[in-house]
Amino acid sequence: MEIALIVIKNVVIVFLTAIQLAMLARAILSWFPMDGNRFTDFLFAITEPFIYPVRMLFDKLNWFTGLPIDVSFLVTYIIISVLLIILP
Repeated sequence: MEIALIVIKNVVIVFLTAIQLAMLARAILSWFPMDGNRFTDFLFAITEPFIYPVRMLFDKLNWFTGLPIDVSFLVTYIIISVLLIILP
């Protein structure tokens, strides 16, 4: 049973790290206009399900509207970072 929990924890850590790296790549690629690029579309497809709930929460509470930076992206990245610190 203990081995199963360790395996699950490691899988979660790898998954969160992959999402975090995809978010970092998405942030860097957002500076370069690449409409219709399959790789950027893939990055958006795998990262948006994590960012969208935070964005909707901020929209519902009317927080951070009108800012030139996507605060929901930063908050999501920080949440994943905190989870990665807590897990090991």
